[in-house]
Amino acid sequence: MTTAAPGRVDDATGSTRPRQLLRIATAGSVDDGKSTLIGRLLHDTDSLPLDHLQAVMGDDGVPDLAALSDGLRAEREQGITIDVAYRFFSTADRNYILADTPGHERYTRNMFTGASNAHVALLLVDARAGVLRQTRRHARIASLLGVEHLVAVVNKIDLVDFSESRFAEVVGEIRLLTDRLGVAEPTVVPIAALSGDNVVTRSADTPWYDGPTLLKFLETVELEAPAPTPDKLRMPVQWVSRPTDPTERRRYTGRLAAGTLQVGDPILVLPSGSRSTVTALDTLDAARTVAVAPLSVAIELADDIDVARGDVVVSGREDGQSPVVARELDATVCWFADTPLRAGDRLALKHTTRTVRATVSELHGRLDPETLDEDRNPVALAINDIGSVTLRTSSPVLADPYADIRDGGAFVLIDENTNDTVGAGTVTLARAAKPAGRVRNDVKWHPSALERGHRWSAVGQRGATVWLTGLPASGKSTLAVAVERALVESGRVAYLLDGDNVRHGLSDDLGFSAGDRAENVRRVGHLTRLFADSGTIAIASLVSPLASDREIARVLNAAADLPFVEIHVATPLAECERRDPKRLYARARAGELLGLTGIDAPYEAPENPDLVVDTTGADLDDLVEQVLRVLVQRDIIPAAAT
Repeated sequence: MTTAAPGRVDDATGSTRPRQLLRIATAGSVDDGKSTLIGRLLHDTDSLPLDHLQAVMGDDGVPDLAALSDGLRAEREQGITIDVAYRFFSTADRNYILADTPGHERYTRNMFTGASNAHVALLLVDARAGVLRQTRRHARIASLLGVEHLVAVVNKIDLVDFSESRFAEVVGEIRLLTDRLGVAEPTVVPIAALSGDNVVTRSADTPWYDGPTLLKFLETVELEAPAPTPDKLRMPVQWVSRPTDPTERRRYTGRLAAGTLQVGDPILVLPSGSRSTVTALDTLDAARTVAVAPLSVAIELADDIDVARGDVVVSGREDGQSPVVARELDATVCWFADTPLRAGDRLALKHTTRTVRATVSELHGRLDPETLDEDRNPVALAINDIGSVTLRTSSPVLADPYADIRDGGAFVLIDENTNDTVGAGTVTLARAAKPAGRVRNDVKWHPSALERGHRWSAVGQRGATVWLTGLPASGKSTLAVAVERALVESGRVAYLLDGDNVRHGLSDDLGFSAGDRAENVRRVGHLTRLFADSGTIAIASLVSPLASDREIARVLNAAADLPFVEIHVATPLAECERRDPKRLYARARAGELLGLTGIDAPYEAPENPDLVVDTTGADLDDLVEQVLRVLVQRDIIPAAAT
């Protein structure tokens, strides 16, 4: 089955002919001639309004073809394409939407978004320069995004005197590139966009070329709907329509991401697992009885079941294939923001019609645009970088691998503070959420039968959390041990939760990726809350490099109305590296250890800690006294205890 746009009336017969819609994304380096080629396609297919054509007409009566597509003022002034612009043209058989994507490396992210819905990637190569760094990058993006058809256009063939041998050399470079990417050999067309050679009409100056013109290739590309079988149905619910007429039933609307749907089909709603049957189906085409992706539809169901925005309607047939209910996603991400993406960052993830919170668990690799290899374990992804990551979501995501279903495997990342879209990605692997050993929906917090004030009065002290944070080898543990000893010897109940000790038991299952470190901090935060509630002074000594992770521990204690004291052991990096008792810094400098805080992983110093100390040359007893004074000031221990 193919996707079709609304038909047009045939002037000769008066009948309506269905017309397919083909989406194209341009790709290539700066000055390869994309804007001129687009202008030529618009011009030669008579798709330009007369006033638009006259506006770019030169004194010599020749239109400036590049100006036809460079819509932004900055683009016209700089002579480059900056933003993605969508151009429309048509022929007797097809409608076309062309995403004019920038060639400049700074705007690589725009190529990623422009190609996300394309059926065809149109890769331009300057006949004089051949395949360049940005050409390779854009071809890689097209392959990552699963663009089904690739056509390589060797432009400016007139500037090499229509040389067959030069064309053959460039074709060889393109073949090496596509072989490296593992994609099918593209059709390669020699053109001169400025004069129109082999764009719409065949050129007499290339008698050695017997392939199709560019437009002929576009006219003959075969299109197929995503997974056009009922067993692979995917309909993310966009809206629930509640009728005002009490005799009518609710309608559930959305755009089919894959599969087919018709009246009588059994359906399954995820994640609830409710089942029903389609009793009515509405599309914009009243005569249509079968909906095919990517049509937008409204459906009516036989049963009054709970369906909400963000749910996904899938096939309820015995052979129906459902998406993975995932909490962890391996994905390829293109980063859009000036602020680098690092392991441990938290973002909003929008997938189809569902938005959840996600944490960057790990950065696995970053694409090298020169070699197309992946640099392993990068510290961060900078603006326009493309990398492989693992994301953990706060709630389940109904995901498909992007290679199987594009809409079901695509997502965007959003900065929750600014609401800016800061990244886009594709799912390579969705890991099923592992259910707990027992149903937890009815688990509730059970407060102690002992009122906290009574407990603290009986044991003779108040509970609290004392959190020491700082670089490795900053002296946190040494200070924490001394504070614990001083408190116990003064008659207080205190207990040290050292980072290494916790990893021997409670966090034995965790590694040292940013996601695992964040989870370790979360667990310790919960543990200190329980200790503090019991009347114990819990002393946590962890590097805990990210402010967002420490904030979780603070919020957990604050929610229980428990004191939280943050101490920054601000020993300088040079002193920490000089000490290096575990040889961590030496191994990191030698490249044997990746992701060490302070070397190739960030440390975010507390903005408003209760106390800042530097252990360089300091007297330990004096540092302990400083900590105890803070506890007195916070009314955690009496002044006599110091």
